[in-house]
Amino acid sequence: MFTKHKKVSLQRYWTTRYLFTLVIGLAVIAIISAMWIRHTTLDNRLNIMEFMAEETASRIANMSDNGTLPPEFEMHRLLDDPGRFMNMESNPTIYVTDNDGVIENSNLPPSSNGQTISQSIIEDEETIQLISPDSEDLGDVYIVKKPIETDESQIGWVIYVETKANLSQVNQEYGQLSIMIISLLLLGWGAIYFLSGRLSKPIKEVAKAAKQVEKGNYQVHFSNQAKEEEIADLIQSFQEMTQKLEHLEALRTELLAGVSHELKTPVTSISGLLRAIDDGVVDEQESKEFLRMSIKETEKMKTMVEDLLAFNKFAANAVPVTLDTYLINDLVQESINLWAKTQPIELSVETVLLEEDCTVEVDPVRIQQILTNLLNNAAQAMNEKGTILIKLHQQNDQVAINVVDSGEGIPPEEQPYIFERFYRGTNKKYKVGGLGLGLPFSKMIANVLNGDLLLVKSSETGTAFRIVLPISDQTASN
Repeated sequence: MFTKHKKVSLQRYWTTRYLFTLVIGLAVIAIISAMWIRHTTLDNRLNIMEFMAEETASRIANMSDNGTLPPEFEMHRLLDDPGRFMNMESNPTIYVTDNDGVIENSNLPPSSNGQTISQSIIEDEETIQLISPDSEDLGDVYIVKKPIETDESQIGWVIYVETKANLSQVNQEYGQLSIMIISLLLLGWGAIYFLSGRLSKPIKEVAKAAKQVEKGNYQVHFSNQAKEEEIADLIQSFQEMTQKLEHLEALRTELLAGVSHELKTPVTSISGLLRAIDDGVVDEQESKEFLRMSIKETEKMKTMVEDLLAFNKFAANAVPVTLDTYLINDLVQESINLWAKTQPIELSVETVLLEEDCTVEVDPVRIQQILTNLLNNAAQAMNEKGTILIKLHQQNDQVAINVVDSGEGIPPEEQPYIFERFYRGTNKKYKVGGLGLGLPFSKMIANVLNGDLLLVKSSETGTAFRIVLPISDQTASN
């Protein structure tokens, strides 16, 4: 039992999968971007904090008198609201200490004055220090210190203190990133929805047209021509296919009618002749003539039936082909001589053989069948008047046999169909009997012999066919 899966539209299929892929991709980008923003923001704010500490130390040094720190009220304006310079909601803590780390001033309540900064911080040579306090509530803390130096000596330190969490906090940037990611998501979803809809529309039209063709309606039309090369090629190929199918369907109906007529004609003739004899409406002499005519019609019908059987056997690969190696000049000349002996009138056949004979691996009977069919067609095209040219030439590892006549030629509109089974051109349809299997049968034989039969050219001045056979390296059979 086969499980029937629910089908979804092309637009929905690709939109959902693209949206899923887009969401995953943008989520990864958002995470990486957030980490990068957090890292760069931390670096930038530490650099600003270092600059502010240096600037504060420089201003305090300019305000000092006799190498001492200025009074508290004079430094208050220097320590007010430093967070706004770093685009932070919180303010870093600022300490102004003497050389021993005793706090002389800060932006904290006055109760902090007089306390001492850890000597490890004062003695550390690093300007920016990362400290992990014992209290888990604070988390990691960054400390930035700068010396307060006058011309005479160093009079103290400016120390900025802020937690890593506050320095890394970027709510505004995260909001902007979220807006950008959501915008890209909506834009991407809208784009793929529009494009997949545009792509699915002509495919739906082709599918709909295919159902019409399946019902036998070959008159299909498409609302517009796609700009995409692949879709345009698909539509054009489908239109050409439907036109060819329509032509072949009409041709098939016509050919079946023609074949039925060709088989029915001798049967009708035989029936009428035998009925006349049976009814006694003819004398003895006429009866014999009628019998000869009946036998002739019987032979004609037998030949057509044999052609049908032979063609079907070849089409089913049920006919064995006996391959052997022969000299091509001898094989062609012998086939031409045999054909010429069967002609009721003498036709001029001019032969141009190879200067240096070569060997081919073929079935001589089948080669004779191909040549006989081409020569018969040439004779019919010239109304059995004129000269048929058979010219051989070698090209690379193949030998070509050209059969050229000076007849009326094949109309251009009929040339693409001459190798279709049961096809008979307008001229042959009304002038020559048959089932239209001669050229298709000959081409099939040539293909079985690893060669080919081609129409080289045809015009009002004549027609040229070419048999192509591979050259064999083996020695010719006697």
